[in-house]
Amino acid sequence: MKTARKWMLSVIVFAGVLLILSACGSQQTESKQTGSSSTPASTSDMSSSIMMNKGETAPEFSLLDLKGNTVGLSDIQGKKVYVKYWASWCSICLAGLEDLNNLAGQNNDFQVITIVTPDYKGEKSSQAFTEWFDQQPYDNITVLLDEKGVWAKKFGVRAYPSSFYIGSDGILAKSQPGHASNEQIMESLQEIL
Repeated sequence: MKTARKWMLSVIVFAGVLLILSACGSQQTESKQTGSSSTPASTSDMSSSIMMNKGETAPEFSLLDLKGNTVGLSDIQGKKVYVKYWASWCSICLAGLEDLNNLAGQNNDFQVITIVTPDYKGEKSSQAFTEWFDQQPYDNITVLLDEKGVWAKKFGVRAYPSSFYIGSDGILAKSQPGHASNEQIMESLQEIL
């Protein structure tokens, strides 16, 4: 009986580890839509890959924010932009929101935008998401609603969270699936135009 309990405990622990590792989606190793190649991440806390873009213009999204205002990439023309795709069901995404809120509240030479995909890949409807997010303490984060993941498909989002770095020239310079710390975000944005 003791051996059966140890075996069952081992199975439960193993299943828990697998669940945590797969909690927020699969990793992207190559983006066919952007034609980018992948290179290994240099940080030890990330097992995902970084995609260096070959000079294509970032998708020209125009989306509604949670207050019903239209925000488009062309509205931020001439400024670097950090775009984070995330989901309300993703524990890794939620764990990084406080830091991202702090980053978005700072006076930087770049804009922080986050995008969620209502009614796509398990995300709540726009109304349910907005009601939920309004209860959260993140006043500095701009959240845009990409209904049914139309723009997520154009960006090539395959995992949540995913980061996209757009230069002041509108070029998608880099994409990276997985969590990115504020330090990584700032370093990446300093490397691009």
